[in-house]
Amino acid sequence: MSKRIPASAVNKKKRRTSLSPIHNAELPKVSVIIPAMNEAKTIAAVIRQADQVHSESEVIVVANGSTDGTAEIAKTMGARVIHLPFPLGHDVGRSIGAAEARGDILLFTDADIVIKASDLIPFAKAVEDGVDVALNKYLGPTDKHHVHSVILAKHALNIFVSSPELKGASLTTIPHAMSRKAINLIGFDHLAVPPKAQAMAIYNGLKVHGVHYVDVGRRNPRRGRTKGNDPLEALIVGDHLEAVDWLISKSNIRGNRSDLTRNRESVW
Repeated sequence: MSKRIPASAVNKKKRRTSLSPIHNAELPKVSVIIPAMNEAKTIAAVIRQADQVHSESEVIVVANGSTDGTAEIAKTMGARVIHLPFPLGHDVGRSIGAAEARGDILLFTDADIVIKASDLIPFAKAVEDGVDVALNKYLGPTDKHHVHSVILAKHALNIFVSSPELKGASLTTIPHAMSRKAINLIGFDHLAVPPKAQAMAIYNGLKVHGVHYVDVGRRNPRRGRTKGNDPLEALIVGDHLEAVDWLISKSNIRGNRSDLTRNRESVW
């Protein structure tokens, strides 16, 4: 009769296996950047998938004010960890991680959504094949009578920068990837405002394309939302307004768009 293994021992073995170290390449081709704030429950699985994106990759975890052991788990797994003692704000971790990245391709994902490597690889591959900014084709629910203001902002910005074919594809949506060329042109600091970074990329003639569909809306945690209110809604819409303001500063009040047949001088 075989000896029964206690459930606690099985769980301990599973945890040890899930936290087994990954290998970061000394000269990575792809840098996977994962901003994280108190994501101890998912960070190991996210790192595990990120590690499979490319044979020559590095995984960078930016623990943005985490206090639940997220940074310690990431270190145990062998990721490069940047531990910030205090949270520096939404999307700031992207800038910090990008500044530390060594790869020619930078792929961004989040620590609270486990996305399979098979859904991450197309973004890195698109950049490897010549795309500068590879976006998720996910557009969010657009068939509602009252469309979310963030979705409207994404579509409006792409129209304003003369890229209506992108529809609602946006750097505010993970996963996405960028070339080293794009990073150098945009600048690390501007990555903290994803819509502005997108406007800068398009304005400067970089190749910005939706390359693969990942339904992150269905997987996105609803933490912090009460009675349908999204605590990040105003912030993200404001980021889009900042992008429009930047574009106007580089062109004119109409963003270099035609005034058609209007003769405003004749109106008194």
